[in-house]
Amino acid sequence: MDTEKAPVPDWLRPPPEGFTAEDLDRLPVPPHTELIDGALVLPARQTVWHSIMGNVLTEGLRRTAPEHLRVRRDMTVTLGPRQRPEPDVLVVQAEAETSMDMTTYPPEAVHLVVEVVSAESEERDRKRKPLLYAEAGIAHFWRVEQGEDGPVVYIYEIDPATKTYFLTGIHHARLTASAPFPVDIDLAEVAGPVTVYRV
Repeated sequence: MDTEKAPVPDWLRPPPEGFTAEDLDRLPVPPHTELIDGALVLPARQTVWHSIMGNVLTEGLRRTAPEHLRVRRDMTVTLGPRQRPEPDVLVVQAEAETSMDMTTYPPEAVHLVVEVVSAESEERDRKRKPLLYAEAGIAHFWRVEQGEDGPVVYIYEIDPATKTYFLTGIHHARLTASAPFPVDIDLAEVAGPVTVYRV
C-alpha cells in the first residue's frame, strides 16, 4: 500500500504572518473558502438540511426586507486584514453594492449575519465567528442549530458599549423578530422529512 502523501502546493503554504483578506480573491481555493485568523478554512460538503435551512431563511427574510436592504448568500464579509468569514445568510445595505463584481462586504454595511451550524463548523459558529462579528460592530447575529424536533434559531443583538452579543430569543416552530426588521418565518416546514419543503 502506497502511503506517500501528495505534496502541498506552494500557494497553500501560508506566509509567516498568515494569509490576508485580499488573498481569497487571488488564490485558487474552492468556492466558500473562508479566512479566520489568517488561516484558510476550506469548505466541507453541505448537507440537505443545511441547504434547505439557508433557503428558508433567505426567502423568509426577503419577503419582509425593506427597500434599502438586500438579503444575500455565499458572500464574505471582510472584518479585518486577516478575517474574511462567509456567513450562510446576510442582510446588507443596498447602497453598499457598488459593483456586480464585488466579492465581499465591509462590516459597516452588514445588518445581520446568520450561521447555520453543521458538525464541521460547530466550534467556529458557536464561538469564534460571533466574537469576530461583534467586535466588528455587526448589530444582529442568528445561529441556527438542528434540534431533535426541527431547527432552533438563537437570536442575538449587540451591546454597542461592550461590542458583545446578548441573547434576545430562542425560536423553534416559528421565528418572529422585530429587528433588524419585522420577520415572521415558519420553521415547521423543515422540521419533518425533506419532502415537506418544496422549492
